[in-house]
Amino acid sequence: MVGAALVRRFEREPGVSLLVRSRRELDLVNQADVNAFFAAEKPEVAIIAAAKVGGIHANKTYPAEFIHSNLAVAANTIDAAWRAGTRRLLFLGSSCIYPKHAPQPMSEDCLLTSPLEPTNEAYAIAKIAGLKLCQYYRQQYGVLFHSAMPTNLYGSGDNYHPQNSHVLPALIRRFHAAREAAQPEVVAWGTGSPRREFLHVDDLAEACAFLLQLGNPPDWINVGTGVDVTIRELTEMVAATVGYRGRIVWDATKPDGTPRKLMDVSRLTALGWRARTALREGLEQTYASFLAEKAAGTLRE
Repeated sequence: MVGAALVRRFEREPGVSLLVRSRRELDLVNQADVNAFFAAEKPEVAIIAAAKVGGIHANKTYPAEFIHSNLAVAANTIDAAWRAGTRRLLFLGSSCIYPKHAPQPMSEDCLLTSPLEPTNEAYAIAKIAGLKLCQYYRQQYGVLFHSAMPTNLYGSGDNYHPQNSHVLPALIRRFHAAREAAQPEVVAWGTGSPRREFLHVDDLAEACAFLLQLGNPPDWINVGTGVDVTIRELTEMVAATVGYRGRIVWDATKPDGTPRKLMDVSRLTALGWRARTALREGLEQTYASFLAEKAAGTLRE
């Protein structure tokens, strides 16, 4: 999803020539392959957007895979980029790097101040390692390697897997299926009380372009909207967008995850960038993309 949004954004950037590889063509977990790619292509700029991702269920079920794959991607790409003489690298992390009970909204300074959310600790540790690799390569070698920490993302090309997807695509899939089958009710996980922030993936791509133009960017910076909603509010918004009119039943035996995850985006705002896509507008765009991808047989699930 993120990679496709970045391609859409930089395809229209004058003077930019994109080097794009699919996972089948280049496995970023394979160190030898990554080293060979960077040595041959010698890109001037690299954006590391690849990751093994998933929702609460996937993070709890596959923690070893999440930490291993994401550590390997970060270590392989960052080191290979430095060895190949890449002058600039932007590593994309996640809001889950911050502590479970971090002060809200979460500023960049709260990193490593208290324990992480246990359900996604494996993924978070790998992303923290990537952030720190960029920081220390910049410190030791003088390369302009830096990181962006996006909040929860959504948009075209999302993963709609029935078990391993994130909350928003999971809700779109569930309510679409319920509407198609005329189901009288839909069960939603948890209490609905946690608050989450959502950023359209095309806004993230714009933020990346902005950050790559800065002469002296922070080692890491939050990227979000600065606005959050409860999961209950989000669920109702998705149901309305999809056109589902049945009942929503909350299963409080399922985990809620972190109580709140709102990013402090004041540093990015002070530099001159703000997100443009309102959540309701983004949901309508995303559902339209879901229908188009489903009809074309390209839906990721």
